[in-house]
Amino acid sequence: MATEDKAEGGLVFHPLDQFIVKPLFGDGPVAWYTVTNVTLWMFIGLVCIIGVFALGSKGRAIIPSRMQSIGELIYGFIYKMVEDVTGKDGVKYFPYIMTLFVFILFANYLALLPMSYSPTSMIAVTAILGFGVFIAVTILGFVKNGAAFLGLFWMSDAPAVLRPIIAVIEVISYFVRPVSHSIRLAGNIMAGHAVIKVFAGFAALTLVSPVAILGITAIYGLEVLVAGIQAYVFTILTCVYLKDALHPAH
Repeated sequence: MATEDKAEGGLVFHPLDQFIVKPLFGDGPVAWYTVTNVTLWMFIGLVCIIGVFALGSKGRAIIPSRMQSIGELIYGFIYKMVEDVTGKDGVKYFPYIMTLFVFILFANYLALLPMSYSPTSMIAVTAILGFGVFIAVTILGFVKNGAAFLGLFWMSDAPAVLRPIIAVIEVISYFVRPVSHSIRLAGNIMAGHAVIKVFAGFAALTLVSPVAILGITAIYGLEVLVAGIQAYVFTILTCVYLKDALHPAH
């Protein structure tokens, strides 16, 4: 994931070059319909998801294969999360939450392959996911509860003088949700890949190459954990927001 350029006797690092969106065919401008490295790796992620959950589990064997075991483990983990956080009435939205989790999880782990690209490092991708969740749960909140959904912002247990102030804070924090939801994921993924590239650049220097290689190994191991944790964090926050839409009263 790292390249280095020697210029005027020194090393020049470009840790953010790996996040440049490039067309797969030709060198023209990137339009909304252009096939790019981003769309390629999202497609690869989709193929892997289908391979695990459709092809790997199509036999539904009593003694599951490794692929079927992975699919069942992920399915059971997310189903229990949705049920525990949102309650029984939130289980009907499990397919949507499951889709979010597996997309982010597979995109994060595929991005750890050499010469790959991480779609979840792009704020454009994570913003669509984050604002998609925000819009969906907001509409659901009003559809399910009507005007009572606004009770989410009114803390009736607080002293009467503080209730308007708390309501303003709650409204602000509510509309900040999609921003923090998307930036958290993109920022963590981008930061890890950038740090690995910087260490890889220093690996070209003989004196510090052993330390740089140890640093790459340590950061890569950390990124393996971060890839799963960020998918989990995004998903459980989605469950919390869904719970607020289903049960808005404080």
